[in-house]
Amino acid sequence: MSNSSELLAQARITHKRLAELPAAIRPKTPAEAYVIQDALIDQLLAHYGGSVIGYKIACTNVTAQRQLNVDAPFAGRLLSAFFFESPARVDAAKFFMRVVEAEFAIEMARDLPPTATPRSRQEIAAAVKGVLPGIEIVDSRFDDWTTIGAPSLIADNACNAAWVKGRLVTDWQSIDLAGQAVRVTVNGKVLREGTGSNVLGHPLHALEWLVHSLSARGLGLKAGQYVTTGVTTEVYMGEREDRITADFGPVGSVELTFV
Repeated sequence: MSNSSELLAQARITHKRLAELPAAIRPKTPAEAYVIQDALIDQLLAHYGGSVIGYKIACTNVTAQRQLNVDAPFAGRLLSAFFFESPARVDAAKFFMRVVEAEFAIEMARDLPPTATPRSRQEIAAAVKGVLPGIEIVDSRFDDWTTIGAPSLIADNACNAAWVKGRLVTDWQSIDLAGQAVRVTVNGKVLREGTGSNVLGHPLHALEWLVHSLSARGLGLKAGQYVTTGVTTEVYMGEREDRITADFGPVGSVELTFV
C-alpha cells in the first residue's frame, strides 16, 4: 500500500488535493488504512523532520460521525512539525480548509504498552499526568472528505493538519470534564458551545477507546505523549484574520489567529 501513502504525502507536501485514491490501492478496511497511515507518517517525518508527539482521536462525537458518514471513532498521529503553543499565529494558506475543533487533550504521565487483556478505566486514568485545552485544525487532502469513507480518512492521518495547545492542568480529577462547558469565540462573539460529554460521554472514555484500539494493533502510549480526545462543539470553518479562542473553564483556554 506504499503507493497510497506516497500519494497522500505528496498531496500534503505540494498542497494539491486528490479526488480519491486509485481503486487498486485504496484501503477497504481500517486495518489496511492504518498500514497506509503508518507509511505516510514515516514519509512526513522524513520530509518535515520532528517526531510523533501523540495521537488524535477522530469522530468521538456523534455529530462528526454523521457528517463524515462513519460509525466509529478512528485515530491519527500528532506530529511536532504541525504543533503550536497558544497563543498561535497560523498561516491560513497552508490548509485547504480550516476546520476548527475545540478539544480536551491529555498528557500521559507514564507508558501504557499493549496488553492481551483490556486495561481498566481506573488504570488508564492513573496514567494521566493532566488535562489541557486544545484546538485541532482538521483538513483533508481529498476533494470531498464527507463522502470518501472512513478507510481513506484514516489513511490520510485521520484528517489531522495542526494542533494548538494550552497549559497543562495537573489538578484535573476535581473537574467534571463531562459536564464542563466549552465555548468557541471568534472575533469576540461566542459562535459554538458544547460540553465534554459530547466526546463518547467523557474525554476519558475517548482515551480508553484509544488505548484499546492501539493495543489491538500492538501499539501503546508513552509518557509525555499527548492525546486529543475529539471535538466538543459543532465545528467552525476558520477564515484568514479570524481570532479564535476556545474556553474550557477551569481547564483553561487556547487561542489561534489565522494570518
